[in-house]
Amino acid sequence: MQLKEFSLISPVIESVDVFQAIETVIPSELITEVLKETNSVEERQRKLPSELVVSLVIAMNLWSLDSMRTVLKNLVNGLSRQWTLLGQYWQVPNSSSITEARMRVGPRVMSKLFSRVAKPRASLKTVGAFLGDLRVMAVDGTVMDVPDSLANARVFGYPGSRSGTRAAFPKVRLVLLIEAGTHLIVDALMCPYKMGERVRAKRLLRSVSEGMLLMWDRGLHSYAMVHLTLQQGCQYLGRIPAKGASKG
Repeated sequence: MQLKEFSLISPVIESVDVFQAIETVIPSELITEVLKETNSVEERQRKLPSELVVSLVIAMNLWSLDSMRTVLKNLVNGLSRQWTLLGQYWQVPNSSSITEARMRVGPRVMSKLFSRVAKPRASLKTVGAFLGDLRVMAVDGTVMDVPDSLANARVFGYPGSRSGTRAAFPKVRLVLLIEAGTHLIVDALMCPYKMGERVRAKRLLRSVSEGMLLMWDRGLHSYAMVHLTLQQGCQYLGRIPAKGASKG
């Protein structure tokens, strides 16, 4: 049967809804608290306060195709005054100033903030979030290209390639713990490309608990994975490789 006049409508989320969601999940008070915990609060008043820089890094992931200055401008216009405590005559800084501000804040703040915010948020009404009374979770891995720099090559490494050639970009391996019903990332680890998913996946078991059902693919199935999962009081559902489970 041929479908006529059929079109796929992509859902569009208005910016104002995104800003409201950010402020609900990540209150400005929490950002200030994390900045103090990591000693990342500036000693003098700056054109780009650390709180605003943290907000910018979050927003850049939502509007990744826009320039940093555009995202910052929309951020200041869209968020509440409580989030963006700026002077009356504040102007959007240039790109180099924004880059310097991001380096000043550093990665520890974002890592700490992630650990405080990332958690399961599905309710019993969320479709696909529960199986009986068990919250469905999943663990899996993926790889991503990172900029071709000496530092990234040294830390993450390149994937294999034909003799006499080199891959275009270094790759970072990500292993993620995800709430199935909402697709929210609850915990995550980065590692060099050559490090296997199985080793890192076991570390993510720190974030599972009683009342959860953890799913994984056959590449992650092992006796150690099962044992550590049950130690956390978590149930599991894993695919078994054709040759059986390994000990690792």
